[in-house]
Amino acid sequence: MGRLFGTDGVRGLANGRLTASLALDLSVAAARVLVDRGEYAGKRPLAVVGRDTRISGQFLEHAVVAGLASAGVDVLRVRVVPTPGVAYLTDSLGADLGVVISASHNPMPDNGIKFLARGGVKLDDAIEQAIEERMGQPWEPPTGGDVGRVTPYATPIQEYVAHLVATTKPLSGLKVVLDCAHGAASEAGPLALAEAGATVIAINAEPDGLNINDGCGSTHLEPLRAAVLEHGADAGFALDGDADRCLAVDHRGEVVDGDQILAILALGLRDAGRLADDTVVVTVMSNLGFLRAMEEHGVRVRQTAVGDRYVLEDMNAGGYLLGGEQSGHVIQREFATTGDGLLTALHVLERMVVTGESLASLAGVMTRFPQVLLNVPGVDRTRTDDPVLLEAVAAEEAALGSSSRVLLRASGTEPLVRVMVEAETQDGAQGVAERLAAVVRERLALG
Repeated sequence: MGRLFGTDGVRGLANGRLTASLALDLSVAAARVLVDRGEYAGKRPLAVVGRDTRISGQFLEHAVVAGLASAGVDVLRVRVVPTPGVAYLTDSLGADLGVVISASHNPMPDNGIKFLARGGVKLDDAIEQAIEERMGQPWEPPTGGDVGRVTPYATPIQEYVAHLVATTKPLSGLKVVLDCAHGAASEAGPLALAEAGATVIAINAEPDGLNINDGCGSTHLEPLRAAVLEHGADAGFALDGDADRCLAVDHRGEVVDGDQILAILALGLRDAGRLADDTVVVTVMSNLGFLRAMEEHGVRVRQTAVGDRYVLEDMNAGGYLLGGEQSGHVIQREFATTGDGLLTALHVLERMVVTGESLASLAGVMTRFPQVLLNVPGVDRTRTDDPVLLEAVAAEEAALGSSSRVLLRASGTEPLVRVMVEAETQDGAQGVAERLAAVVRERLALG
């Protein structure tokens, strides 16, 4: 078996790669690695377990809970709660670990398992490797009264929403559309925005276990754009299945991506004197337009590998307060330990209230360079260092010049290679991306 953990936990086809037995084994191993039972002086460690709305989350949740309890961990079941909500509760309840069963923006048949350490933070690579190594090793499980207790937790959404609302100024006077992707924020999302004072029109907030991310949410913005225009809303926000990311739409129906959202929040924090070291942390996928806009406004930019976990690690190491990804993962370290789509939406809306500007005006701080991202499936993603492929990339970069960029990377969550090109024109970016994708298919073909 190859490495289980990707850039965001363990993901795969539910009941295919990700079985109930794998979920149970992972949970036992995680409990043994993350929780030194000798530290607890007779009391059992505590875990918080939540999930998104996928039907497969029901059996996987039972497997995870069984694994933890069998390893002597007490479990609080919070049921359907956004990933950042589980992270918040893990921290606020003083739990020793948290578990989220979700495949985020992936299609419904997939699912995933994310582990959170004390404080609600994602695991680093070394701990994930230790969990994989512990799986299947002999151990002596507790018996009798030493096994864990499993308890439903009564008010997870209310506590999470109260935390969100406490971070922002009143939003009265704003009309907002929220696309919940039929996911984990279908209840918490509209409630949070309404309690903050906005008038909320919720769409795709009726999960049935099968419709999560289906033609809606942050990967399908058409329904949100249509609803914003239909209702004459000031702005719209689209979440993904576990609500750890969001993208926005302004009153004209124009998309505002994660880079633009980060630019809005960075300048707001800087103007308030709260942007630590005048620095924002992003990944190598951030648009050149964002990098140039921040340079023009005197904001320093640090770049990491793709994945909000790496952004957060750099933020923690340097004491930075704002970071995120173009995809809509935005981390505001004052208030959260992970990306939080609802928190992001609230603070963008707060910036609109404070400045009196529209979202379109605020997003105009940066101009996006044309960007093309092609996914090349069915290839060996472990061989992106192929010499012929690297030579092709270097040749295209030299032809494009300094006003453009090429990035080739293996997906950490799906079996494919991503080719990203930014250039001064859309046609130029498209042509380069297609040529490099053809080289990827030729050089990295399986078999």
